[in-house]
Amino acid sequence: MSEVSGGALMYGTVVALDGWGVVLRGKSGSGKSDLALRLIDGGAVLVADDQIQLVLSGGLVHASAPAAIAGLLEVRGVGVVPMPARARVPLALIVNLVPLEDVPRLPDAKMENILGLDLPVLDLFAFEASAPQKVKVALGSLLG
Repeated sequence: MSEVSGGALMYGTVVALDGWGVVLRGKSGSGKSDLALRLIDGGAVLVADDQIQLVLSGGLVHASAPAAIAGLLEVRGVGVVPMPARARVPLALIVNLVPLEDVPRLPDAKMENILGLDLPVLDLFAFEASAPQKVKVALGSLLG
């Protein structure tokens, strides 16, 4: 994450689920766009892909896409495709996409400080068939 005027810039993908943003982060090829596509197929909406602008507003961290890439999703093997997108969303969860062997069976609560606020972090393997549902379950448990 790097500081920019009035906020920060993070690399990853953000989708909106039930009005809340979920950040998908990981190395190139870790499945960010793949998982985002499956979440979108299940009702999520794209917010940002590749670069995420973050600002603190109303006591929440909000995410949006830089104007040059708003509404675009890079799909490996297909190219950069236009997608319906939401302009801005408050963040609720960060999902780090890691190899399957690095996903803890029973994880301890993990938080990351973004712009002075702690956000929950979850480690998942993007290519499991259940990954989209795991993201939804995690978000649902956070929101009650």
